[in-house]
Amino acid sequence: MTAEEVVNLFEKDVSARKRLAELLIAEPDVRLAIINLVLRDVATKQDINELRKEMNEERKEMRREIGGLRKEMNELKERIARLEASSSLLVKVSMAVNVPILIAIIGLLLNFC
Repeated sequence: MTAEEVVNLFEKDVSARKRLAELLIAEPDVRLAIINLVLRDVATKQDINELRKEMNEERKEMRREIGGLRKEMNELKERIARLEASSSLLVKVSMAVNVPILIAIIGLLLNFC
């Protein structure tokens, strides 16, 4: 009988498979080996606490970065507001200077006609 055939038999017979598992677990060395293999895939409380700590640190860092971005956005808003005020003043000054000149030119043109 080949190993493949033995495996096929265990696949077909659930009660034999359970009995084999019980026999293997009864052996201290085999049980310890199985436990060690399973423990590699299990998260411990310490693992979870470390993950929480890392996540809290990342959250704090993100909050600091967001705070910095908000500060920069507020500074940009202030600069834009000052730029709008300056451009508005520039338009007003330009109008105050150019309108009288245009009126004078129009007046001269009307006198020549």
